[in-house]
Amino acid sequence: MRRRHTTATAIVGALALMAALAGCTTDPSVAPSEEAAEPTEEAVDWFDQALFDKQDAERDVVPEGPDGQPWLQYINAEFVDTAQYASAGPKKACFANASISNPWRQTGWITMNEQLKVLQEAGAISEMETRDAQDSDDTQIADIDYFINEGNCDVFVISPNSTAAMTPAVQRACDTGKPVIVFDRGVQTDCPVTFIHPIGGFAWGIDTAEFLIDRLEEGDKVVALRILPGVDVLEQRWAAAEKLFDEAGIEAVDYFTGADPAEIKKIISDELAKGDVAGVWMDAGDGAVAAIEAFEDAGVDYPVMTGEDEMSFLRKWKETGLDGLAPVYSNFQWRTPLLAIQKIFAGEQVPKEWVLPQSPIEAGELDQYLALNENMPDGHYAKFGGEDLPGYPQVWEDRIIP
Repeated sequence: MRRRHTTATAIVGALALMAALAGCTTDPSVAPSEEAAEPTEEAVDWFDQALFDKQDAERDVVPEGPDGQPWLQYINAEFVDTAQYASAGPKKACFANASISNPWRQTGWITMNEQLKVLQEAGAISEMETRDAQDSDDTQIADIDYFINEGNCDVFVISPNSTAAMTPAVQRACDTGKPVIVFDRGVQTDCPVTFIHPIGGFAWGIDTAEFLIDRLEEGDKVVALRILPGVDVLEQRWAAAEKLFDEAGIEAVDYFTGADPAEIKKIISDELAKGDVAGVWMDAGDGAVAAIEAFEDAGVDYPVMTGEDEMSFLRKWKETGLDGLAPVYSNFQWRTPLLAIQKIFAGEQVPKEWVLPQSPIEAGELDQYLALNENMPDGHYAKFGGEDLPGYPQVWEDRIIP
C-alpha cells in the first residue's frame, strides 16, 4: 500500500526550485514537462507498460560499441545512413542548450567542452556557438530560430528544455537541410538524424525498487523522497518503483521535498517517530546526506538506501557503511553529440535512437569510483566519463565552467 504526503513546505520548495531543477536529468520518452510542471496533485497516470517493458529489457542488453567508451556504445540500435552529409573540413556546431543550472548539467557541460577541444584539434569541428536558455522554453525557441536565421551553422545540437514546446523549433532546424542532433530529452518529431539518451527513468525505477525489495520484507516501510511533482523523468522513476513496491507488499510513503535538506530531515524524523523505517528511496541524489543524517540524529540503524552517483552520496555511503545503491542517468552522454558530428560528416552510419548504457554503481564498485573521483567536488557525478579528456582531472576538480 502506498501513501502520498505533500507538505506545504515541500510545495513552497518545489515552486522555488522549479526553474532551477527543470534542466535536471531527464528521460526522453516522456510527456511534455512544461505541461506537467504545476506542483499540485493531479490525476495523471505516469505509468506506461510498453515503455516500462522496453527499458526493463534494455537493462539486460550488453551494449555494442568500443570497449571502455560507453559514450560511443549503443543498445538495440537501428542505424541511419548519413552519406548525404559527408563533406571534408571542420564544421561549425550550433548548440541550443536548455541550461547549466544544476550540478548534473554543469558536469556534462565541462565534459562536452573538453571533448570539443579534442575534435577541434582533429579538424572535425571549427567552433561551437552555444546559447543557454536558462531553463526557458521561450528563450530556447528564440535561440534555435536565431541559429536558423543566422545561417552559419553546419549542424544543430539541441538539448531541449521541454518536449512539446521545443518540437516545432526542432522541426524548423531540420527543415534547413542541415543535420540535427537531439540529446537528453526528446521531442515529438523523428526528423533529427539521431536522438541520444541513456535508457531512461523506468530503468532507474526498476533498478532501485528491485534493490530495496531484495533486501526488505513484506510490510516493511520505505520512505520515498521526491524532488518535484509533475516532472517527466522523476515521475517515471517513481511510477516504476511504486508498481514494484505495491506488488511486493512494501509500504511506501512518498513526499515531495523541493530538495530542501531541512525538509528532508523533518520528513525522516517524523516517520521515525511513527516507527521503523527500513528503506529510503530517492528519485535523485540531492539531499541524500540530509536523509542519512536524520537517522544518525535519531540514533537508529541506517536504512537500506538508494541515492545517485553524485559524490556527496557516495562519500556518505562509504563513511556509514550502509547498504546502498547509486543509480545513474549517464552524464557521459554530453560527449556523444559531438562525436556524432564527426561521424555524420564522415558519412558514417549512426543510431537513429542512440540508447546509451545506464548501469548503477553497486557496493563492490564504490571504492573504485571514490578513488577515481577522490578530489572532485561533492556536486560532481562519478560516471561522467571524461577521464581520457585533456583537462582531466583539473577542470572538473576546479569546476571550471566554460
